[in-house]
Amino acid sequence: MMSDMNRRDGLKAEVLSYMRRGIDAPKDEDGFLRLALAVFEYQFTENEPYRRYCERRRVTPDKVTDWRRIPAVPTAAFKEAGLICGGTDKAEIVFRTSGTSQGRERRGAHYVRDLELYEASALPNFAAHLLPDGAHLRTLVLGPSSNLAQDSSLSWMLDLVRCTYGTAGSAHYVDEEGLQVERLLGELEGCEKQGRPVMLLGTAAAFVHVLDALEARQRTLRLAPGTRLMETGGTKGIDHEMRRDELYRALTSRLGVSGLYCIAEYGMTEMCSQFYDNVLRERARARPVWKRYKTIPPWVRTQVVDAESLEPVDDGNVGLLRHLDLANFDSVMAILTEDIGVTGNGGFEILGRAAGAELRGCSLAMSQWVKTQE
Repeated sequence: MMSDMNRRDGLKAEVLSYMRRGIDAPKDEDGFLRLALAVFEYQFTENEPYRRYCERRRVTPDKVTDWRRIPAVPTAAFKEAGLICGGTDKAEIVFRTSGTSQGRERRGAHYVRDLELYEASALPNFAAHLLPDGAHLRTLVLGPSSNLAQDSSLSWMLDLVRCTYGTAGSAHYVDEEGLQVERLLGELEGCEKQGRPVMLLGTAAAFVHVLDALEARQRTLRLAPGTRLMETGGTKGIDHEMRRDELYRALTSRLGVSGLYCIAEYGMTEMCSQFYDNVLRERARARPVWKRYKTIPPWVRTQVVDAESLEPVDDGNVGLLRHLDLANFDSVMAILTEDIGVTGNGGFEILGRAAGAELRGCSLAMSQWVKTQE
């Protein structure tokens, strides 16, 4: 038992060392491959539901020499089993998806055994894309604290960011009754008068509510230069949906925030790493911004795979996004999403969610998963 723990700790230390080289570390494909194969062997050995899935697919560590061939688990599998090395009692925290309304509510659960890896991924990645100029800003979070949403990975991450990078006066603006619109607008008006730039973090739906409140009051703000915001998620489920480009135009019009300072985050409950738009980071480097896309941290690899065969496709071709995240050290590295995207420029774009025939590959993978758990 002690030797198993020592092996885990040694491998974890290697992964952390690789991650802590930084966002701008040069690509090290040999180092990534070595770690990915070692982590796969660890997860195959210690994560029983995942091991059964791999065995059914006849993919075992002794047969894999390429990280691209490490079996990816469909995100729906996180609703079916506790995917954690060593058993669910080892989890330091459990993050849960928002759930469904199909019959009895079922929520995906990501059992996170070690938050040190989560922090090592989340903090430098956020800073590189939201604070590439080294700014220290009052941080206003349009979401609940982790005390109110204890199983929300987004709330936990935003709490971490606020505590690490936010200056005095940083706070959350969602309580048990919802978004505190009057309090938030009062704070924004005060920052406008003082010429103080701020950082706004929240869901796209929360920003739409703020825009609606400003429109109802026939109020337009001009927040100080350097103000920036991060939004995540979509606007479905609210009174009126907005495309992301429409949302950014409205934020520029009502808040005075440049579109280059509006950053979309893409994250999932099932992953410890996040992805961000490239635009503010490129601007800070005085590089021309030709296109908005998601960048990939050095400890993550993202592929687009054919929606039916699940085989990788070339850059520029549309398919399902598949991520391999070393920060998912104690759960499952390889995740098959239901998101449609395309790779290029060293990053990727998200085009939407798969539906109907596009989900054939995911459905087959999930069918294999269910059979291994029976």
